[in-house]
Amino acid sequence: MREQLKTAVILVNLGTPDKPDAASVRRYLNEFLSDQRVVEGKGLRRLLWLAVLKGIILRLRPRRVAKAYASIWEDDSPMRKVLNSQVAGLQLSLQHRFAADAPTVYAAMTYGSPGLTPLLQELVKNGYKRLLVVPLYPQYSATTTAPVYDQLADFQRGCREVLDIRVVKSYYDHPDYIAALAESVRSYRQQHGEADRLLLSYHGIPQEYADKGDPYPKQCHRTSELLAEALGLADNAWMTTFQSRFGPKQWLQPYTDKTLEKLPEQGIKSLQIACPAFSADCLETLEEIAIENRDVFIKAGGDEYNYIPALNADAGFINLLSQLVAEQAGDWLQER
Repeated sequence: MREQLKTAVILVNLGTPDKPDAASVRRYLNEFLSDQRVVEGKGLRRLLWLAVLKGIILRLRPRRVAKAYASIWEDDSPMRKVLNSQVAGLQLSLQHRFAADAPTVYAAMTYGSPGLTPLLQELVKNGYKRLLVVPLYPQYSATTTAPVYDQLADFQRGCREVLDIRVVKSYYDHPDYIAALAESVRSYRQQHGEADRLLLSYHGIPQEYADKGDPYPKQCHRTSELLAEALGLADNAWMTTFQSRFGPKQWLQPYTDKTLEKLPEQGIKSLQIACPAFSADCLETLEEIAIENRDVFIKAGGDEYNYIPALNADAGFINLLSQLVAEQAGDWLQER
């Protein structure tokens, strides 16, 4: 009889400060922006970036960012609350699907807490041998998914007996992901009606990274195409843009905010916007998209602007996660 090894599923999102104050934001931004996957550069370029980060950005930016976090913070960070809900929802789904063989589901962040590396250390102490790691980024990028691989590799390097680890690299075109997105848009429109256009806004990356071969933009565009097809949208009823650029470099275009400035003069007066790259609502969706960019659109002459929430812990998204577990680790488990 095959030995039943202890198995865990880890849902990993990017990260969030512990509190909406300048000190917590400074610690988080320092960890995040010090990662060479996030801001690339070697030699002198690396030294110059660290000097700018430590000497300017971490002195000036945390207070402003903390105010933005405070505007969306309740008893905890929205991202961390959603992640915990996703863990709970997936755990119930897996218990129904696999009964006694159901793996235990854990939450982790690449930056901040709960940290991925401390969790791996705890799982080893508790006798886990098999891990399925699910970075909650539908589209792969070296700036988001790759740092998860880096931390896993660094951890394995220090193990005498390495763990059996599998990673879900992406799911940007998975049928259940597209179905969940489509249902989210349909459900919203059933309650609020339709708009002149559906804007699909993805987090941007520097154009330089894409030029070097990062597949992220192609995967974003493919997600949009599949979603529009699932919704039966005409070509002029939707478009893809990129948000959250940082620094002087050219990022992926078209930019979300610049697009919003131009749409009213083109006759687009009502807009619905969704962010398919985000598995959980966070600062970039709740504050930047839902508040800041709404002001941009209305100021430019728009009449109606509505943000369609991220999938969060919706049933469709939990179903997708459950299906990913079955596909990627089904040979470890036995379904009912």
